[in-house]
Amino acid sequence: MRRYGITIPFDDVPLFEHDRVFKELVDLGFTDVWTGEANGTDGFVPLALATAWQPTLNVGTAVVPVYTRGPGLLAVQAATMAELAPGRFFLGIGSSSDVIVEQWNAGSFVEPYKRVRDTMRFLRGALAGERIDQDYETFSVHGFRLGRKLHTPPPILLAALRPGMLRLAGREGDGAIVNWLSAEDVAKVVPEVGVGKEVVARIFVCPTADAERARTVGRMGIAAYLNVEVYAAFHEWLGRGPLLEDMWEAWRSGDRRRALETIPDAVVDELVIHGPPEHCREQVSRYVENGVTVPVLGLLPSGTDLHQALEDLAPRV
Repeated sequence: MRRYGITIPFDDVPLFEHDRVFKELVDLGFTDVWTGEANGTDGFVPLALATAWQPTLNVGTAVVPVYTRGPGLLAVQAATMAELAPGRFFLGIGSSSDVIVEQWNAGSFVEPYKRVRDTMRFLRGALAGERIDQDYETFSVHGFRLGRKLHTPPPILLAALRPGMLRLAGREGDGAIVNWLSAEDVAKVVPEVGVGKEVVARIFVCPTADAERARTVGRMGIAAYLNVEVYAAFHEWLGRGPLLEDMWEAWRSGDRRRALETIPDAVVDELVIHGPPEHCREQVSRYVENGVTVPVLGLLPSGTDLHQALEDLAPRV
């Protein structure tokens, strides 16, 4: 059965009421729920609720930052989820961004490639039950061992954008997590990860036939993300630099309104799926055809009732 996921939690539903939504997701044919972690909920608690209420769901983090927890705590939280959902939990980690790490969490966003590499190596050993006593290049851990035996260590996926991280995800991890890319971009990204690896893609969907509304919402998301340095570099690599230069210039000058206005419709239409339900499902399928192994929908506000949106976007067997 092909996996088909969605991002949780849903903004307009309190966490304690997600039990009914999780049941609906299973009934509709969704196989996976994935969380992010920025300034909303943390990455683990919604997954714990999902697997307790609907124990057939696959659950994954996409992603938790490597800078905002110590290595040992990250291993403990991952092991807790893996014990709760054996064989169904996927640990997605990433460097996050300078905004989240430095401006929001008082950390230092230094050498992100090396930090995620070292964290991945630490987690691989720690989750296998090894005693870790090692100086890594970006941190040291001495005398750590999980206090509970973990029978099914989770796959470790890496949030990756450009070739260096994508190759690291395939070489030392079990695959990559990507987002803010088009179906055509997938064909450029997947070969960098390598054969036989998972490629989890968060795909932003605004299920409405009102193109103007969808583009307005899409522009806000694009401006919020693609002005962050790591995402700007990603889209330079993908070849969108000339199309986004006006937005970047306006953003740097502090003119947020002009930054939004300069994002071309064509860019929004590539990065945000919108339109009637059948069209949206067809576009998601294009990501899979180009190499994504787990599509994970990220619902954007469309004016559509959540129940209706889920029903419209549910997989068709």
